[in-house]
Order: sequence, then C-alpha cells, then structure tokens
Amino acid sequence: MELLPTGKKLLLNATMKLILVTIALILLAMIPLNLFNHFSSPWPSPVSTKLGKKCDMFRGRWVQFPKGPYYTNVTCHHILDQQNCMKFGRPDTEFLKWRWKPDECELPFFDDAQFLELVRGKSMAFIGDSVARNQMESLLCLLASEGDPITVSNTKYPLSKSCLYTDYNFTVASFWSPYLVKDIDAKPTAGTANSLMNVYVDEAHEAWMSQIEKFSYVIVSAGIWFFRPQVYYENGNIVGCHLCHKKKPFQTTFRTLLRLKNFKGVTFLRTVSPSHFENGEWNTGGNCVRTKPVSSKEMRLEGLYPEMYSTQVEELKAAARLGRKRGLKFRLLDTTEAMVVRPDGHPSYYGKKVHENVTIPDCVHWCLPGPIDTWNEFLLQMLKMEGDSSLGQ
Repeated sequence: MELLPTGKKLLLNATMKLILVTIALILLAMIPLNLFNHFSSPWPSPVSTKLGKKCDMFRGRWVQFPKGPYYTNVTCHHILDQQNCMKFGRPDTEFLKWRWKPDECELPFFDDAQFLELVRGKSMAFIGDSVARNQMESLLCLLASEGDPITVSNTKYPLSKSCLYTDYNFTVASFWSPYLVKDIDAKPTAGTANSLMNVYVDEAHEAWMSQIEKFSYVIVSAGIWFFRPQVYYENGNIVGCHLCHKKKPFQTTFRTLLRLKNFKGVTFLRTVSPSHFENGEWNTGGNCVRTKPVSSKEMRLEGLYPEMYSTQVEELKAAARLGRKRGLKFRLLDTTEAMVVRPDGHPSYYGKKVHENVTIPDCVHWCLPGPIDTWNEFLLQMLKMEGDSSLGQ
C-alpha cells in the first residue's frame, strides 16, 4: 500500500477537521430555537423587514412611544366601564406611551382601512372569557375611525354579541364561553367569583358550537377561569377537579372545529394572559398600581401559568397536525411574553364592574386603550400573512 508523504497527511487531517467542524456548525444551526428560548413559538410568525428578512414578532421588548394610543375613551364608545380607566379617574398616562418592538424587525402600525379590506365579506369570532371580549372591544375601538358597526345582541346568551360593518360585509362576534366547554355553576345563587363550577370537558359550549361553522376566522382564548374551584365531568361522570384535566377543554374545542364538516376557517389560539395581583389576591388586598412596564428579569411567568401556556401550545400543535389532513389551518397568536411585563396595563381600582357600583382591583382585564391593542396589531399581521399564503397557493 502506498503511503502519503507526511506533509500531505497533515494537510488531509486538517481538511477533514475543517469539514467536520463545518458539519457540526450546520447541525447546530438547525437545532430549533425553542430549545434556547422558553417562549419560542412552534410557528414563528414572521414580519417582513425592509431587508426582506423574517422575524418572530412575538419576541421583543417594550420601548417608549411618546405619541400615545390610537384612540381614547372619547373617540371610542365600545369600552365597557370595567376597562374604561380614563373615565374612572386613572391619574397616570405613561402606561399608554409604550410600543412593542420585536427583536429583529419593526411591528407595523395598525391600519384600520387595511384590516377591513382584508376581512371584506368575511367573519371573525372571539371564543372565550371576558378577556376575549376585551380583545374584541379593543378591535372595535381600533376600527372606530372607519365607522360604527350595527350591534346585534344575543338573547339566548346575553354575554355574547356580534357587530356588522355593513360597508365591508364584515361580522365580528364574541361568544362567552369561559371554559370553552359546557359549564354549570354548582351554586348559582352563591354569586361569588370563587363559586364551584361543574365543567363538562368533552362537550363543546353550545354558545359558540351552534354558530361557528360560518366564521372565516376564529380566535380561541381561555385561561384565568381554570384557576377557579371546579369539578370536571366526562361522559357524565366526575373525572377530576381543579386543574387536573386542563388539557381536555382545548382538545374538545379544536376537535370540534375539526369535526364540523362545513367549517373552513382559520383558527388562532391566543395564549394565556397573566394577571398581575401584587401584595395579595383580588379579595385579599392585592392590586396592580404600577405605571410602566417592568423588565423580564423583574417579572416572569409564574405559578400555574407556565403549565397553562405549555398546554395551550401542545394542544394547538396536535390540532395543527390533524388539521393538515382536512386543509384547516391552526395558528398561534402568542401574546404571553409581551404581557407578562405589563403589570401597569390593568384597570386596578380605575374601572367599574358591569352592573356594580363598587370599584374593585381588577388586575386581570386590560385598560382600553392600553397594551392589549398590541394583540390586534399582531392579528393584523397574521391576517396579512394568511392573505399572502393564499395568493401563493
């Protein structure tokens, strides 16, 4: 066998090492980002930059924005008293002068005319609790300069409602369903926020299920109600209590949408929105009196929220896999990272609960205007991407 000269052997060894190092670097670059970032989305939602690159708009920070909000409580009359912080005397306005800045790009401003053109002839439903309705009312305020819709009340489910923008033939609706599935108050006369609830995890809530097939876009959200006392039922039998079956309502919701033969819409899951009670809970002296965002080092997702967030993402990924077989799209509207650091965005004592004369510390809902408007900036970009995707098919 012919042997290579020593110099050639050294050159060959160096070349092989270089090749191996290059391969290792390529493999390292292919490792999913979510191994390095707790909040990384399974579907990074790109926003085009000026250089034509893509970025994940859900990862970023809040930066000062002196111009303030898109609207006020004077220019928008869709704000419930519960979230109307300015009307009820909130003295500070600094919380309104911040804007979400993705790490690798700029988040475009909300364009009301563009939004309505994208949804012309379509319909959108918000399914969930009062925070889902909070987002819908934010959207109505962002669209206020384009005119007022016709509001239609739901006689069977008074907490649900729909609005029609006649010039665009666009309907937006909210369906009150705090657990997404059927729920019954075990003691309806008790009237407290911690009353025991019976939750039927395998039965989709009739409020939305009976009407959802006709909607083009569905925004699913739930979270805070799962922290209340509750008993879970499946097939009519008690199967557990409190958070022990938290996955099932999301499974039932997504699988119901997958089973409905006439449903052809795009489903968005808006991830859990954390409350920010400090120095106690809502009924033990807790409040949220901060006036500006905090750093991610100062506040993180804690308690049961990380588990809820992971459950939501896991169940949406499973639905997306099943949806591909039917041609249905499931998307992640990941608002959690942005909202963890906004303890200043809640009404606290500057809101009046519906049908009550007493102010309460509300650290669950979001002031309007306020940081919740960013959710609809995200939503607009996702609708634009859906439009670009359909054009490319």
